[in-house]
Amino acid sequence: MLYLVPTPIGNLKDITLRALETLKEVDLILAEDTRTSSKLLNHYDIQKPLSPYHQHNEHKVLQHLIDQLLAGKKMAVITDAGTPGISDPAFLLVRECVKNGIKVESLPGATAFVPALVNSGLPTNRFAFEGFLPLKKGRHTMLTQLAEEERTIILYESPMRLVKTLLDLQQYFGDDRQCSVSRELSKLFEENARGTLKEVHDHFSAKTVKGEIVIIVAGKE
Repeated sequence: MLYLVPTPIGNLKDITLRALETLKEVDLILAEDTRTSSKLLNHYDIQKPLSPYHQHNEHKVLQHLIDQLLAGKKMAVITDAGTPGISDPAFLLVRECVKNGIKVESLPGATAFVPALVNSGLPTNRFAFEGFLPLKKGRHTMLTQLAEEERTIILYESPMRLVKTLLDLQQYFGDDRQCSVSRELSKLFEENARGTLKEVHDHFSAKTVKGEIVIIVAGKE
């Protein structure tokens, strides 16, 4: 059995009772960063073996994990924050489990883009989740395509690249396209900046940006 267990995106209280029960019952927890995950597990007094599972080793350890699951082990996948598989590792392992007839359960829970979308003030009935934009190769093509997208667009970004990405979005979408940028969701210094791309770019250009970032952009009218 493989469990996909969402973890808090900020506030440690944002975890379900079922998630805590599952983490206490499995034989092994696969963690994107064992140091980050240890803080959460220690907070809830969960003493289980941790093994690193991230984008740099997921291909290498895949078959070993499948062999353990086929042998009867119960495992949980957690990431630094949010739901495994959403711009975080899990897809390869889930796909291989499906191929091998291994049962997979995905628990409901925290995902950063949902609160960012619903509090953006932009349409929520149709949206396109794109995650992180390509850094170099494919970035121009992606932005050109997204400029014509009529649905609300959801992007993830790092604090170091936020200002540059907002500038790129201005270039491809125009200064006046409406957007919302959310950072530090569920934490003490949560911020939701709304306005045109130019207004939001100017806002973040004048300050030091910290925390995980979700960008919501209005679709083309």
